[in-house]
Amino acid sequence: MYHSDNFLDLVTDAKTRIKEINCVELQSELKKSNLLLIDVREDLEWSLGYLPHAIHISKGTLERDIEKVEPNKNRKIVLYCSGGYRSALAADNLQKMGYTQIFSLAGGSKGWTEQNFPIVEN
Repeated sequence: MYHSDNFLDLVTDAKTRIKEINCVELQSELKKSNLLLIDVREDLEWSLGYLPHAIHISKGTLERDIEKVEPNKNRKIVLYCSGGYRSALAADNLQKMGYTQIFSLAGGSKGWTEQNFPIVEN
């Protein structure tokens, strides 16, 4: 997929302020922790399959809806998209809203499937 230089600059800037988690770390965390996993992709992407235990809140509505879904700003939340770019931008925004344990999945769902981790199919 093509990404413009300006978009990549925006993502690079956001990544200076956020924390990332890799797919292996997430797989381990899902087995032992009470984290909230949020898929921030678009509806069509979600309908094609998603990571186990994930809920769907698209990036376009995340900031509007997050406090209804998770009012605890100290809960560990992992966001993911296809490649880790949109989730990085979303993580940056949630931190600005006061959420303290926000992570973006490095590599996104593509990285997850490359590791042969399971996907829930609709």
